[in-house]
Amino acid sequence: MAEIGKLNRLKVIKRVNFGVYIDAGELGNILLPKGDLPKSCKPGDTLGVFILYDSKDRLIATTRKPKITVGQFGLLKVVSVPSFGAFLDWGLQRNLLVPSREQKEKMEEGKSYLVYCDLVESDRGKQIIGSSKLDKYLGVRPAVFKEEQPVDLVIRNETQLGYTAIVNHTHQGMLYRNEVFENLERGQQRRGFIKKVRNDGKLDLILQQPGQKKIGGTAQKIFSLLEKQGGFIALTDKSSPEIIYRELGISKKAFKMAIGMLYKRRLVTIEKDGIRWHGKK
Repeated sequence: MAEIGKLNRLKVIKRVNFGVYIDAGELGNILLPKGDLPKSCKPGDTLGVFILYDSKDRLIATTRKPKITVGQFGLLKVVSVPSFGAFLDWGLQRNLLVPSREQKEKMEEGKSYLVYCDLVESDRGKQIIGSSKLDKYLGVRPAVFKEEQPVDLVIRNETQLGYTAIVNHTHQGMLYRNEVFENLERGQQRRGFIKKVRNDGKLDLILQQPGQKKIGGTAQKIFSLLEKQGGFIALTDKSSPEIIYRELGISKKAFKMAIGMLYKRRLVTIEKDGIRWHGKK
């Protein structure tokens, strides 16, 4: 079934001078304007489209992908601030409105804010809006996570303990400072893991794959860099101390000891021009 504010795969049923109509099931036939059409589009084709409302509150489709969809959090930049709210750039021709009532703090043009994309009822019918009042969207349902489960993270804030992160766009957890070996930015999207589900439902998180957390801080720095660079780093025991320190902030001696330990545990392969992590495909 087609969903408003989400990405859908829908079939083209009719071509007209100003675009094509797409079968959106219960939502009816929706126009995909000519400017968004693939060159060879014809009736019977199935397209990936995003469904939203136009300026006259009519449903319309686009092949452009927004930065966030309904039910997701993301960092978006304010492009204008009318009296009734703020418009944010979310990657589409029509910007995302954050009404004044949905702003935790008054938004300013040119600044970026972490917001939630929601589909709400308004006086004009349904409407896709943004909200920076994040807490009301987190933990609405009981947490059903398991330890070592991989999850998608959106970094929220830096605190004295570490970083708060939004987990799978539904809950909030904590990345502890002594287990994070890189600088994280607000709104940054990362892959992480559930370290612990506390009795009160709070989540402890970790960036490293489970099983890596007991191999030492130096090795964890190496794993962080491996993950960031797609599972391969161009560092070997022949790399200069200056390059190793620049990339990892550790001495060459510490680097060689950590790599030797990881190799013995069959977690990495030492190749001629670098190191490869077995867990990254």
